[in-house]
Order: sequence, then C-alpha cells, then structure tokens
Amino acid sequence: MDNLSSYFYTIAGTSALLVGILGLWLNMIMPDIDHWSRKFFRGYFFIIVLFCLSSLIEKILYSVSTEATAIYTVWLFEGLLFSLPCPMLTIYMLHCSGESMQKNKLLRAVIGLWTVFLILNVGSLLIGGFGYVYSDHQYYRSPTYPIFIMPLTLLMVLNLQGVIRRRRKFSRKVFLALLIAVLPLTVALVIQVFTDVFVFHYMCIVLSSGVMYGLVLSDQIERNLHYQQEIANQRASIMVLQMRPHFIYNTMTSIYCLCGQDPKRARQVILDFTTYLRRNFTAIVSMEPIPFSAELDHTRAYLAVEKAQYEEGLFVDYDTPHTFFRIPSLTLQPVVENSVKHGRNPYAGPLHILIKTRKTESGSEIIVSDDGSGYVSGDDDEPHIALKNIRERLDFMCGGNLTITTGESGGTVVTITIPDNFFDNKGAEQSLRLQVGN
Repeated sequence: MDNLSSYFYTIAGTSALLVGILGLWLNMIMPDIDHWSRKFFRGYFFIIVLFCLSSLIEKILYSVSTEATAIYTVWLFEGLLFSLPCPMLTIYMLHCSGESMQKNKLLRAVIGLWTVFLILNVGSLLIGGFGYVYSDHQYYRSPTYPIFIMPLTLLMVLNLQGVIRRRRKFSRKVFLALLIAVLPLTVALVIQVFTDVFVFHYMCIVLSSGVMYGLVLSDQIERNLHYQQEIANQRASIMVLQMRPHFIYNTMTSIYCLCGQDPKRARQVILDFTTYLRRNFTAIVSMEPIPFSAELDHTRAYLAVEKAQYEEGLFVDYDTPHTFFRIPSLTLQPVVENSVKHGRNPYAGPLHILIKTRKTESGSEIIVSDDGSGYVSGDDDEPHIALKNIRERLDFMCGGNLTITTGESGGTVVTITIPDNFFDNKGAEQSLRLQVGN
C-alpha cells in the first residue's frame, strides 16, 4: 500500500510541476492577457513550481536517510508554499469582482487566518507538537494536528463562500474557473483535518491551476475577439459617417434639375436617396449580420441614385436567385460603390456592373463584376482601405472572405464568400426566411 501511495504521490507531483512550468511559459508568450492577470499568474505558477520542487527535495531526503530535522524543515517549507495560493485566490476573486482591496472584510479575515497558520507553521518547527518524524523518516501527525491545519481550512471555506456570493459579478467562465480552483482545495483541507490526503492535494493543485488558467485565458481571448469586432463595427460606422460629400452634392443637384424637367422621376430619386440614407444610418447600430436581401435593397437604392446622375453611363444587371443567407451590413453596397467610383470612365463608354449570387457546396457566394478600368493592387488609397475593412469585418463576424481578380476581358471581379457553418442549424435559415417574408 505504501508503494502504491508513493507511486501516485510521484505522478501527482510531477504533473503539478509540469502544469506550473507550462503555466509560466504560456503566461510569457500569450498576448491576450491584461497586465494585472499576467503578473498574478506569474507569481501563482512560480509558487506551484517551488512547491513541487520542495516536494521533490523531500523525496530525495527520504531516500538518502537524512536527519529528521532536515526532512521536517523541508516539509514545513512545503506546507508554507502550499498555503500561499489560498490568499492569492482571494485577491484574484476580489479583482475579478471589481471590489477594492483596501479595508475589505473578506481579505482581512483571510490574511488573519493565513497569519495564524504561518505562526503555527513556524512555531511547530521550533517547539514541535503537531507532528513528528521518526527514524523511519516518515511524518506522523499528532492528536493536535487538526489545530495546525484548521486556519487554512477555514480560509478556503471563506473563499468558497466568497466565490458563491459574488457569482453574479463574474462572467460564467471566470465563476467556473474560480469554483474549480477553490472547491477541490477546500474539500482536500477538510479531509486533511481527519486524515492525511497529501496525494489529493497534488491532484487538486493540478486540477485547479490548470483549469482555472485555461478558462480565464479563454475568457481573455473572447474579450479580445469581442474588442476586435467592436473595432470593425466602429470602422463601418465611420465609413457611413464619411459619405462622400460630392456624392450628396451631385445627388441634390440632380434632384434640383429633375424637379423642373421630370417631377415624377425627381420624387423617385428622392425616395431612393432617402432609402439609401436610412439604410446607411441603420447599419451604424447593426452589430450582427443582416439578411442579404436587406443589403441588396440598400445597394439597389444606392444604384438608383447613381443612375439618376449618370443617365446612360451606368447599367446594372442582377442575377440573385439565392438570397437566404446573412452578411455583415455595408458589405455589398461599398463594393458596388467602389466599382462605380473607380471603374467608370466617361471616355470609354458606359460602365456595366453585374451582381449575382449562388449557392456553393461550402456556403454562399456573391460576385460583383464590372468592365471598368480594373483594380490595381497595392495602392494605399480609399478604395483599398475600404475593401480591407470589409475583409476584416467578414472574417470577424461570419468567417467570410473577399477576393479580387481581373475579369477575362478586363474590369474587376470581387467575390465574397460566406461559409455555411455561419448558421447554427437549419432552423436558423428557416427563421431567416420568415424574417425576409415579413
């Protein structure tokens, strides 16, 4: 039985050491951790590594039959290192809940209990009383040992109670991480009051440190991705607010001229321009992909206004049988606007634009082609920045992509792909059909 216990003891200690080293390494290389959390986990995993190394030294001392005093000293140092993560968990819990560390009653109680444990730990080294190491180099607990471990046990009970009481202040992942970090250690210490379960302590360290760090790291990455998505949405909002002044000026001038020549058509252009403006500003607050049919209507309204200005200089064809999918707002319309603005050459005849969609094996595809002057890659001007912005938003919001090629007979072809796995299930597409129908 002793050999089996020693075997599990060695496996658990080695696993804890590897988790500590891996935690330190990840803490150094991962870019998505805030400064405070990085410093905290650096100290947390460093203590775990020291704890495991002290345990290894203890095993070596056992094997070489060192004096009992040396073994006892290392054992107490190991217990001190084991206790340090307990108040550190309190500090991290208060940090995640946004509470002040100053004059916090929970933190004061925890520090008080840890200080009592520290005094008992040092005192036992000087005067003994809680355990003994005999000639067989094994540690034996005395009847007063529960007094020694009780402060640390109460400390972890307070931590567990604190995590549960503050659960509404944490994100779901942080709450789960703290619960996994605190609960096993609390159970282990409660059992330790009655019997020795040092192997269980190691298992708890491996579980709590590894899972807590993994879940918190995942939460940090999700926050970073959410932040990047917000940046992409803000760029889209800026793009809306930076509508070309000359486009608005030309539109208003065209409406003014049509009022005298063709009042009916003037009213239609005003309606199209109003629809275009309304959908533009609606896109500012759209944080989720919208039905493609809505984006197509937005593009039709824009092109109707442009055709009023260019008369016979602009022709648009639509081949869009597939519309039951979603795309980020302001995806198709800016691509078409880019074709009109940079593809049209008044000395080379009218500009022809074709907008078509199709269902592919992997998802949905939108193709915008024109017979204009073509796309020149590498220019750091307005159209290229706009297309880069669309690429980023497609990637962040639905895992889509945008590619630009040259047509077989010249001009530019822009292809937008939206993967099928954007929909959670067929019910999502059916819901989209109902929304479009309404």
